[in-house]
Amino acid sequence: MHPPVRPIIHHFSQPSARCISTTTPALAGSSRAALKYFHHDVPPYPYGPSLLYKQSNFGLYGGARPQFGNKVSERNEIKTRRKWVPNVHEKRLWSAAMNRYVRVKVQARVLRTIDKEGGLDEYLMGDSHARIKELGMKGWRMRWRLMQTGWWKERVKRRRIELGLRPEGVEMVLGDAELLGEEEVDQVEQAKDEEEREDNGGEEVRIMDEERDRIVESDPRTRTDPQMAHESAQTEAQFQEMQEQREGATKPRRSIWQRLTGR
Repeated sequence: MHPPVRPIIHHFSQPSARCISTTTPALAGSSRAALKYFHHDVPPYPYGPSLLYKQSNFGLYGGARPQFGNKVSERNEIKTRRKWVPNVHEKRLWSAAMNRYVRVKVQARVLRTIDKEGGLDEYLMGDSHARIKELGMKGWRMRWRLMQTGWWKERVKRRRIELGLRPEGVEMVLGDAELLGEEEVDQVEQAKDEEEREDNGGEEVRIMDEERDRIVESDPRTRTDPQMAHESAQTEAQFQEMQEQREGATKPRRSIWQRLTGR
């Protein structure tokens, strides 16, 4: 007997679903387009993006870039070209200002600096020129995000009070007596009064000048009458006479020959 013939089943391939990318078109173009997308609402970075090591624009690299050199053989001193890349890791760092973890690419040296400064927030808010240059585009964007939080605004108020300046939002600070106390409230009020006087300084000077002119015009002692004119003329004549006497005392004495000849 012949074995049973199995029916032929044609398997038609199902049409595959179209793969739809979830990447924003602004990010898929180039690193320049991605920077423009991420920094559209951030003030311009004073040092600009890195053009030699573009991936450092998206992490805390601390200004590090690949180094090039030679690998020298110990036996016959043959040199082979090589390069050293930065030691970069992807970490989750805690931000007390934003109250959440932040995932970022960070170099090992920058990670040690963050631990030394006392956290990510303190590292990002460093005010030295070297620190701002070290942040890069990514650190500059994170720094701007921190400056919008209440943690930084409260810190600025405290700092301005210590310097004797008027903090922003004085009414809100004065309403919290437990945080400030009497002496600090007095300092804030005094700073507010000084700032108002500085703002209105030009207007106050103009008013004072007008008042002085009005008083001078109404004062009888400043009016010109014949007696005052005569006294002023006498004073001027006396001054002129004293001036002539002083000039005569300083003239060189003439010799006897000059006196006889009249020269």
